[in-house]
Amino acid sequence: MKKHRRKHTAEFKARVALEALRGVETISEIAAKYDVHPVQVGNREKELLDRVPEVFERKNAAKDKDSDKERDALERKVAS
Repeated sequence: MKKHRRKHTAEFKARVALEALRGVETISEIAAKYDVHPVQVGNREKELLDRVPEVFERKNAAKDKDSDKERDALERKVAS
């Protein structure tokens, strides 16, 4: 019989990544605790570290990018 793939929630992934980041237990111990592959634990930890700066970005930065795109589109329409 075929095994179904498990889909982990974002909360679960964050919990695993934070435990790996703390370094209290080894990656293998964390993987066994949460019944995931050790590579997944390492990947979650790396992804968390890569995306931490997004938490501290300006909240309006995304809005600024969108307004710049809209302005460029309008300028192209006017120029046509």
